[in-house]
Amino acid sequence: MAEKACVKRLQKEYRALCKEPVSHVVARPSPNDILEWHYVLEGSEGTPFAGGFYYGKIKFPPEYPFKPPGISMTTPNGRFMTQKKICLSMSDFHPESWNPMWSVSSILTGLLSFMMDNSPTTGSVSTTVGEKEKLAKASLAFNCKNPTFRKLFPEYVEKYEQQQLPSQPVPEQVSSMPAGAEKSRPLLEEHDNSTKDEVNRVKPLKDVKNQQRKSVPTWEGMRQPVITNAFRGVAVHVFDELFRIAD
Repeated sequence: MAEKACVKRLQKEYRALCKEPVSHVVARPSPNDILEWHYVLEGSEGTPFAGGFYYGKIKFPPEYPFKPPGISMTTPNGRFMTQKKICLSMSDFHPESWNPMWSVSSILTGLLSFMMDNSPTTGSVSTTVGEKEKLAKASLAFNCKNPTFRKLFPEYVEKYEQQQLPSQPVPEQVSSMPAGAEKSRPLLEEHDNSTKDEVNRVKPLKDVKNQQRKSVPTWEGMRQPVITNAFRGVAVHVFDELFRIAD
């Protein structure tokens, strides 16, 4: 049975963690036992533990904060044995070095820092960098099989489920050109050429008339609009054909 001072202290620490979360550390007490806390350490970038999520437990004595807690890790990690107490200066392996000013956040920050180190200790194991990286990739899937983990850390379960979703295929870019436009393009180019031919045939007539206007009376110029109108009629007819085909 936890002492009253212990309960108040742990409640205070939980409120502090909720208000000011610690980087790479998440910790929550068991709903049924405030002396049992569950934590998740996120592997630091630039280390073999990067991308890993390491689940474990802290067991506080009823006399906390005057006595240190026991610390263990559940997720296979390549640094510590699983389900075994880890020897730290902040754990119950060394009650003589325990400081009552230490808190849940300082304990877990110290554990994360010690995890990045290679110093041997009781409860540690020796593995290669490749083995640690492999365990880091498999850590979230391993944790999500644990019912307690799923209940206390739903945000990590959601993260894992998101990772399992098949990647969405990149949609093909749809051409902005209207349907049938590609087929009608050769026809348009053909009619563009025919339009140029019509213009070239009419243009010499216009040049001849311009030369004749210098040697004929002014009133003969009244015939000019007839040619101009004829050109306009050809142009209008050609473009009408173009738009009719395009449609």
